Amino acid sequence: MEIHYKSADEAVQAVKSGNRIFVHGSAATPLQLLKALINRRHELENVEIVSISTLGDGIFDAPDIGKSFFMNSLFVSNNTRKLVNSDHGDYIPVFLSEISLLFEKKILPLDVALIHVSPPDKHGFCSLGTSVDIARSAVKNSKYVIAQVNKQMPRTHGDGIIHISEINTVVEVDEALPEVSYNKLVNETSLTIGRYCAELIDDRSALQMGIGAIPDAVLSCLNNHKDLGIHTEMFSDGVIPLVEKGIITNKYKKKHRGKIVTGFAIGTKKLYDFVDDNPQVVFLEIEYVNDTKVIRQNNKVVAVNSAIEIDLTGQVCSDSIGTYQFSGVGGQMDFMRGAALSDGGKPIIAMPSTTHTGESKIVPLLKNGAGVVTTRAHVHYVVTEYGVAYLFGKNLKQRALALMNIAHPMHREWLEKEIYKRFG
Repeated sequence: MEIHYKSADEAVQAVKSGNRIFVHGSAATPLQLLKALINRRHELENVEIVSISTLGDGIFDAPDIGKSFFMNSLFVSNNTRKLVNSDHGDYIPVFLSEISLLFEKKILPLDVALIHVSPPDKHGFCSLGTSVDIARSAVKNSKYVIAQVNKQMPRTHGDGIIHISEINTVVEVDEALPEVSYNKLVNETSLTIGRYCAELIDDRSALQMGIGAIPDAVLSCLNNHKDLGIHTEMFSDGVIPLVEKGIITNKYKKKHRGKIVTGFAIGTKKLYDFVDDNPQVVFLEIEYVNDTKVIRQNNKVVAVNSAIEIDLTGQVCSDSIGTYQFSGVGGQMDFMRGAALSDGGKPIIAMPSTTHTGESKIVPLLKNGAGVVTTRAHVHYVVTEYGVAYLFGKNLKQRALALMNIAHPMHREWLEKEIYKRFG
């Protein structure tokens, strides 16, 4: 078939006022298309953008952007946080596993999808590359698809293969993907947390790791483990050394044995080269990857996720600072529940005991307006640099005491007084 190549400026002319636009996320953020779209802000109005996390500094900082665009975020990232928390944006609380339903059931009908793909092969098939997650569903359910085709986008195996006939307009680019090095964020605190988490992980476990320094710290502490597997919504560079050393083998997974299963990947060029045309890694639709029915079929699923704060009864806030929307629900609950239902599984909340300003992250009460992402009934293990609290089966006072014991020492006296006030 004939491929319609255009410049980015020409391609985004397809976007009209009043449209709802899907933007491909993470390392696959289509930066050239986004820049061209935002450059049209003076001739557009009431255009709604929906996406999960995106990369690209300053991309949504254009002056007067709110007069033309409304950011209706499905997961807030650093470059959208200001817009989402203004009058020109908002956040939709939703499990990552259920976002596709919003498109398929026309709760969020999509007019245009801006995506980022690898070049078509000799059969006309492109790959959604580093981010299949909800993008596959967005392509299926959008009226019009504009693709940024990039020879530097890895061609990945799995559900992300789309034929060029599914794309209405193609824009050719040749540019490196955005890179994030979580390993550079690892410090002594996260390494200590990593060691405590590693002690909870048995050989032959199937791992899910969230985003940030702690997951990479945990992975760096697994060098004496054997036959680990990966079934996760995302992964980063920390997985590569364990694959190279034969520690991650995926031999004992019941689902997709021998394969690393993920929805997306964010990291450095080393990671993007690792996943390129690698049949050992499969990128699947997130509604499947994060389905608790699928997750629980693997034995010994260990889910490691983080939190902004946790109250003394075990309620976990991981998406907001009070009423300020910081990130999103994401896949935390999908995997916390999936791990709990897995035979031998362990759901873990891992976080530093204090914020960067020294405030305790273990608190008597969550901040006013804070969102509970993981309920106290779902929490099993909580890990800080001061140890492990096991909450499953404990009553409220027992939980409070266990959490106090892994709080920062300078906050324990205060927490003890609060416990006494509440429980006697």
